[in-house]
Amino acid sequence: MEQGLQADLGSYIGKLLRDSFGRGPGSVFVSINNTTVTVYLRNFLSPTEQILMTQQQENLIQQTRDKLMETLIPEIKAYVKIYARMDINEFYYDWSLHNKTGLFVCVCSNEDEEIKNDKPLGSDYNGKEEIHDEINKISIEAEKLPEKVSSTHLNERTLIVIRDGILVRIEKELIRMGLSESLRIAKRNLEKGLLHNTSRFESILNCKVSDIFVDWDFNLDKSAIVLILNPTKK
Repeated sequence: MEQGLQADLGSYIGKLLRDSFGRGPGSVFVSINNTTVTVYLRNFLSPTEQILMTQQQENLIQQTRDKLMETLIPEIKAYVKIYARMDINEFYYDWSLHNKTGLFVCVCSNEDEEIKNDKPLGSDYNGKEEIHDEINKISIEAEKLPEKVSSTHLNERTLIVIRDGILVRIEKELIRMGLSESLRIAKRNLEKGLLHNTSRFESILNCKVSDIFVDWDFNLDKSAIVLILNPTKK
């Protein structure tokens, strides 16, 4: 049943993106557990976006996609609620334009209770403490030490890290002034530059990191970081 749900959700999102962006992803990989859904997109870059990439207009692509996602997120939430019976409380997304990939992370409302009760998001894994230490170091360099860090291996290729309490006062003021979009793009550029120094992650996890994504929920003062792993390579 879970495999059928994953296939149905992947097909739905592929069609939704194709109808909205003019071109859908080459492939869609959906992973589901009792509290989290991830959607990994590959070969997702339209011909127009490819031209903009050659002109170093990545920020323009990000802005355009952000506008489209504002309309798509409620549709995806509604579909997941009806067909997966999962009420999504948090929705994160990010793109790796140079890799032509993207990722959605949907977190159910009951996930918050696990975090409040200091329960892990999933099973423990080797190197968890070291991964949290590395995420804390990067967060301090980019903004500040998170109030809380939680993480889980959703599957052997997907490591999800959730940070709580990462916004500094100047960022909160920019959000209050209606500058969330500019702040999101600036934070993407800054944090992804720090996160993409993957040698430390690969050393801890003893495998290759093929993609990294990061996004924020400014209203909740939370952030999701996702490492896409290739366990067959070291």
